[in-house]
Amino acid sequence: STTEKPILLNNIADAEAFVSRAEVAVIGFFQDPQSPEAEQFGLAAGQVPEVPFGLSSSAAVLSHYGVSANTVALFRTVDNDRRDLDMNNREVDAKKLVRFVRINELRLVTEYDPVTAIGVMQSSVEFNLLLLTDKMSPKHPERMRKFRAAAELYKGKILFILLDSNLKSNERVLSYFQLKKSQLPALAVFHTPDDEHDVLTVDEISIERVQDFCNRFLQ
Repeated sequence: STTEKPILLNNIADAEAFVSRAEVAVIGFFQDPQSPEAEQFGLAAGQVPEVPFGLSSSAAVLSHYGVSANTVALFRTVDNDRRDLDMNNREVDAKKLVRFVRINELRLVTEYDPVTAIGVMQSSVEFNLLLLTDKMSPKHPERMRKFRAAAELYKGKILFILLDSNLKSNERVLSYFQLKKSQLPALAVFHTPDDEHDVLTVDEISIERVQDFCNRFLQ
């Protein structure tokens, strides 16, 4: 994107449109857009190019979102949730801001790694569906397209998670579900409050197969 980041949001309509256009959006609410906190926010925006960053110093916008000045809010559509970070603490810098975004940026399909795992654990959605697969496979783009289409149907009910079997840090998850790499791709559905889970090895992913597996488990 060649647009300057962050985008200035001058009124409530601008801010609402900005949030509604993205799976994950971040707004910095600053009374003084030239403040050191706003400067750190701008630096963080440059380090996370795939997430839109907006900035507002409009009193009406701050009031609409119920925030005080020097607050950063992350909005996500996957579970209609919002996370706030207080920038009045002098120790919050661009690095901490980037980490805040990385932890909380749950998407329709979130790729699992040690950082996103924290956000997944903190989500209010109690059901997780994992696609355990080899990202290097030539079939991966088509699998993802179908998995993502299925994710649309369960927004707010089930978090859809991609787990790449090539990552060493993911071997623990494979062994938890008692799966070997030779058995992949596989689907694993998980209920976080009681660790109840079910596993299905599949030749290929289809929207109908994902739906059937999810619905059976939900029932």
